[in-house]
Amino acid sequence: MVDNRTAWQALLGQLHERQTSAQSMGGEERIARQHQRQRLTARERIEQLCDPDSFTEYGALAGGCHPAGAASVPADALVAGIGRIDGASAVILAEDFTVKGGSIGHPNAAKRARMVRLALEQKLPLVLLLDGAGERASNQSERYPHAPGDLQLVADLKGQVPVVTVVMGSSAGHGALTGMFADLIIMSRNASMFSAGPPLVAAALGQELSPEQLGSASMHCATSGVGHNMADSDEDCLSLARRFLSYLPKRAGDPLPIDANASEAAAREIDDLLDIIPPAPQLSYNMHAVLERTVDSGSLLELQPLYGSNIITALARIGGMPCLILANQPAVQAGAITTEAADKASHFLEVAAAFGLPLVSLVDNPGVMPGPASEKAGVLKAAGRMFRAQRACRSKKVVVTLRKAFGFGSSVMGMNPFDHQVASLALPCVSLGGVPALGGAAASGADQAEAQQMESLQAGAWIPADAMAFDRVIDPRQLRNEIIAALYAS
Repeated sequence: MVDNRTAWQALLGQLHERQTSAQSMGGEERIARQHQRQRLTARERIEQLCDPDSFTEYGALAGGCHPAGAASVPADALVAGIGRIDGASAVILAEDFTVKGGSIGHPNAAKRARMVRLALEQKLPLVLLLDGAGERASNQSERYPHAPGDLQLVADLKGQVPVVTVVMGSSAGHGALTGMFADLIIMSRNASMFSAGPPLVAAALGQELSPEQLGSASMHCATSGVGHNMADSDEDCLSLARRFLSYLPKRAGDPLPIDANASEAAAREIDDLLDIIPPAPQLSYNMHAVLERTVDSGSLLELQPLYGSNIITALARIGGMPCLILANQPAVQAGAITTEAADKASHFLEVAAAFGLPLVSLVDNPGVMPGPASEKAGVLKAAGRMFRAQRACRSKKVVVTLRKAFGFGSSVMGMNPFDHQVASLALPCVSLGGVPALGGAAASGADQAEAQQMESLQAGAWIPADAMAFDRVIDPRQLRNEIIAALYAS
């Protein structure tokens, strides 16, 4: 007679043994080395990212049964599954550097494809935690069944659910390429990222470079624009990822996560703005001071702050409503539109459009940056993309012209009459025109009297308000109240 319980106990013993092996990652020594680098392990990162006891692992036994009898590879260097972040389910993939440098073997690739397909089919946010060496060298000599690539699937996710990439080590090759489809790319200060790592660069170009020299976080976040935000540690990176997701719906078309503790009753005058914003357009001021006073307290999250700093892109709540803020920064090159600023703005405008985030645009710029360096950098193409991105945005748009708005610079910021704005507002001191008065007069050969006439026509909100270029001309102290009223208009 078959003893079922005894048979089950043997099978369950094998299951426990295999699960324990998968949980062991690279072993105590490699885990200790990971900690010595001031980095968390893949499983510790997931624990930090997710709500307590909410993570369900998928594919833990992948890599445990090599067809040629080779040693098992715990979870095949990838911990993946579904967890909850602030109560909402998300698909999470974490490369495990302690196992074969986080490289991608065949079971690993199949697991990636399975999990990304799950995010696509179930419309769940995707978080990629990168710390790996790309494709495993042994893949070339192994014969595994065909597994679909996750690269195509992550591309398909774009605009359907939020995608966040967090780089907390060295990320090379396939992993890094997959991470490029994210709405937000966060890098730890000591992380690095590249399409091909130092050994391949040395073989191809004869250049010996460290990971930091090749693709450091500071370079990507300040110069290349590949990275969006940089954080000091793994813990800070993961906290930033959670915060970013808190402003977005779980999927495109879902209701916005409005803060139930804030409402239209949170309106207030901002008397400080009379001191902060100089009415004269040629004088500088710091737009951060305006934003900090206008949004709900503690809600401002600046995106890509080190790149294209002529424009501030940020998530915030105003009266409890999450929104994307796009604001010129007069303290940096008078807030002119540069290639880097336009590229940054375009990306986050597309994110806002995909997920229905309202757009609050604060306009104060002298136009698109002129000059040979700017033209060589492709400012026309970048500004054109930005114009198309804001034009395509069909969520609520609130456009406030604070002072100056000239030429195409005004258009890319959304200061176009009757362009789907729920409200077009202006301060009384605005100065408008196709080109700034003094520069325009010189370019056209106008005499002093004609230049003065051009300047008088551009000064003040009265003439454009008469032509309905603005819906309302407002007192600066009412800026927050007016934005709240527009955001809640329905």
